[in-house]
Amino acid sequence: MRSRYTAYVRGDAHHLFRTWHPRTRPDDVVPDPATRWTGLRILAVDADTVEFVATWEGGEMHEVSRFEQRAGRWVYVDGDVS
Repeated sequence: MRSRYTAYVRGDAHHLFRTWHPRTRPDDVVPDPATRWTGLRILAVDADTVEFVATWEGGEMHEVSRFEQRAGRWVYVDGDVS
């Protein structure tokens, strides 16, 4: 989760693509370069979910993300935004 947040901060589309489950990822993963991320708070972690709040200048996103292990690596499957 933290590496994916850092990838959004740095605009690292390659890392986001590699860490997104192939069944659910979009064809093209391009972070918005105009978004200035300002923080990440992890609220809860379970076996395969992470609840977090990510903030950017002017807003925030609260999500419960689901992950799955593939070939020994955790990949993002999807999430519920509230």
